[in-house]
Amino acid sequence: MLSIGEFAQVTHLSIRTLRRYHDAGLLEPVRVDPATGYRRYDPTQIPTAQVIHRLRQLDVPLADVRNILHTDDADARAALVAEHLGRLEDRLEQTRTAVASLRRLLRPEPGVVVVDLRRESELPVAAVTVVVDEVDVLDAYAAAMAELDAAVPAPAGPPGGMYDNELFSHGRGRAVIYLPVDATAPPAVGPPGRVRAVTRPAADLAVTVHPGPHDTIDVTYGRLGGWVVEHALAVAGPVHERYLVGPRDTPDPDRWRTEIGWPVFRLAGAGPAGADRG
Repeated sequence: MLSIGEFAQVTHLSIRTLRRYHDAGLLEPVRVDPATGYRRYDPTQIPTAQVIHRLRQLDVPLADVRNILHTDDADARAALVAEHLGRLEDRLEQTRTAVASLRRLLRPEPGVVVVDLRRESELPVAAVTVVVDEVDVLDAYAAAMAELDAAVPAPAGPPGGMYDNELFSHGRGRAVIYLPVDATAPPAVGPPGRVRAVTRPAADLAVTVHPGPHDTIDVTYGRLGGWVVEHALAVAGPVHERYLVGPRDTPDPDRWRTEIGWPVFRLAGAGPAGADRG
């Protein structure tokens, strides 16, 4: 048998960590001297220690590590690991998005942000309305578009969405995701799915276009919001997005173009607005 020091050396787990795993019931020594309290480990425990080490490197919580080790069903064990790996992948994507946004903020692109004041007329659309957490918007959008594509094989324009302020200010709110339809021949939509034939209301918007991947769209939102504060009167209402070019059109994110519309009060006769340097 191996002493705790020898076992620490061969497994690259510190003595302190081995003691903690013992107390947590993850990796118990085969023998503890009743007089001295010295722990002894069997060489056959090395693979188990290595598995624990790898799981902890992946930030698997101790409780989940215990469940994985104590589960005899291989499928159940694989499901537990896959669930955690999915959470890690989500966290990595969030980190990548934050890094991309930070880089753009620290090294702003030269040039100007062009903002147009535009009157959007009423528009017949097929829409899916959901109340969703902000972190789940992309998944909600993908699910809604799958239903919309099935219901509207020949849309009359690019897809779009309207997002209530609460979605950004409180992290949960209403999103209306839609495809424009021909007013003379609206699609026959209704139960049992979520798609409904509705009319997108008219709105006065300050509009700009975000170029490229969606990772840095928050930067464009910030620049547009800054322009609105300086040049217009913002009004209550959902933010409009229209996906002129997106993943549905090309796999190249550099070619994506997302139109963002900020609700404003537009003075009569107001035309295209100026530009503000970013």
